[in-house]
Amino acid sequence: MPISAGMSLLIIFVVALTTFGTRVVPFLIFPKGKEVPPVIRYLGRVLTPAVIGLLVVYCLRETPVRQAPHGIPEAAAVMVTAALHVWKRNNLLSIGAGTVLYMFLIQVVF
Repeated sequence: MPISAGMSLLIIFVVALTTFGTRVVPFLIFPKGKEVPPVIRYLGRVLTPAVIGLLVVYCLRETPVRQAPHGIPEAAAVMVTAALHVWKRNNLLSIGAGTVLYMFLIQVVF
């Protein structure tokens, strides 16, 4: 079902406004010079690793370990991603290299 140009522009406007709003709200709630509550600092410290862990579990939840290739591409990609991240501390490099390795393994090797 195609949508009109006006509806497409409206959708783009709403998405842009929502994105802008999510970026502005923290600055309105916590203006410069105002103390950030301890619970917000705690969440800022623990949510990133928790979300990354959740994404890893979500991505690996249906890995077929009883059937060939027995999760070898997934395990190799996870190990390379983790090792690169520990070594270089660069999210883009580690995630990109792990993704490229995984795609290479499932498309060419297995």
